[in-house]
Amino acid sequence: MAAQLEDLVLYCDKRTRRTAFKDAPGAFNGLQVANLGRVTKIGAAVDAGVVPFQRAVAAGIDFLIVHHGMFWDMPQPLVGITYERVATLLRGNCALYSNHLPLDGHPQIGNNALLAKQVGLKPTRPFLVRDGEAISCIADARITRAALRLQLKQLYPRVIAIEYGMMKPGAVAFCSGAGNSAIPAMAAAGVDTLITGELREEWFTRAQEEKLNLYLCGHYATEVHGVRALAAELAKKFKLPWEFVATDNPL
Repeated sequence: MAAQLEDLVLYCDKRTRRTAFKDAPGAFNGLQVANLGRVTKIGAAVDAGVVPFQRAVAAGIDFLIVHHGMFWDMPQPLVGITYERVATLLRGNCALYSNHLPLDGHPQIGNNALLAKQVGLKPTRPFLVRDGEAISCIADARITRAALRLQLKQLYPRVIAIEYGMMKPGAVAFCSGAGNSAIPAMAAAGVDTLITGELREEWFTRAQEEKLNLYLCGHYATEVHGVRALAAELAKKFKLPWEFVATDNPL
């Protein structure tokens, strides 16, 4: 079985509403590197990089979906590591598709919606609205922080729990990856509990002062969900196999 590259790209663009989001200037969501035009196996990875590209090619993947693409600080000369990345894809005839903020905020297959689902909560309102589009969500549901912490520790290999907020929060905010922009927005949203990937050191003091519950589960670990969900959905739609390309990232 094979599918046309342009059909897969079109589906991903529409499903994630790619063009509706204003992302970081260098994010360049969408198809970043093409292949010869046919796809026989879909892959998903969190990060663009030589190692995940090598593993994808070795697994026979010729369409790789990543959350963090290659072009954050373009333009770059195609030398050194940048050359190795592109060359690995071209030698392996592996197309690269990147999707960042649209796959954080998607209400069904987004990282944050799936984070909420993992702990048995359903998003009820948007959080961190950027240029009219929500990239995060809040679930209004009473849950003890002890129960929340226990669930997270069962799901993630490393969880940092900073607990100075309510023992039974009335709502939980979700912000996959880096949650630094979420902390200042919590008070206005009426929420004192946040599940995220990572935070800067100074937010510990703010958590004490502002009475917040913060749960850090890893940047990488909280952003595997969207690419996996999109790849699985795409594979089902086009009747192709798919595989997650792990890189053992502990951060």
